[in-house]
Amino acid sequence: MSEKKQDFSNDAGSNVRVTEPRWPVILALLAVGGLNAALPEPLSFGPYWLLLAVVSVLLVPTVIAHRTGRVQINVVLGHVILAIVTASMIYSLAMLIARLPAHADSPKTLLLSAAGLWSANILVFASWYWRLDAGGPHQRDLRAAHTEGAFLFPQMTLSGKHDRTWRPGFVDYLFLAFNTSTAFSPTDVPVLSRWAKVMMIVQSSISLMTLALIAARAVNIL
Repeated sequence: MSEKKQDFSNDAGSNVRVTEPRWPVILALLAVGGLNAALPEPLSFGPYWLLLAVVSVLLVPTVIAHRTGRVQINVVLGHVILAIVTASMIYSLAMLIARLPAHADSPKTLLLSAAGLWSANILVFASWYWRLDAGGPHQRDLRAAHTEGAFLFPQMTLSGKHDRTWRPGFVDYLFLAFNTSTAFSPTDVPVLSRWAKVMMIVQSSISLMTLALIAARAVNIL
């Protein structure tokens, strides 16, 4: 019993505190860089390898800052990386849409590009939700349980032991982002914060343009 109390203690100095793993987000950001590299070069800002290289380089000091307890540096670098991958994704989408009237891309290229951008959209916004919800992962790690935030996860409404220990991980935000890109709305997670609602509007709009405009165009000319 005493060990269990230590695991979820509010004492920030506890050495046995279970912190949220960061590797899923690292893999997600690297995957976005890989998806960008797979796009046709006219759709990328710079060489196909540029985004993946920039993300990889910036992730190194970000991880070091987290490991050494430099929270503010980690947060700033995390926001910078997400801003870069978001801008790159929006740029690629805009370039792809701009090329549609000229019929510059084959149906296969359009479908593959739409699939890559749709997948990147999910990973990028899942990373944003993970980074911003309830003050971010650093603040969530300081709490014994996740009882408030921008999203009302089903586990937050349960009573009993599970309610006192549960905290969301990256997979929970990935599931939320996936539902937003497919159903254009959250399914089992109500949105409470205004900033989260605005971000979900942007994500749904990107997904709608990718699926309805680009993928539909590719199917029509097959």
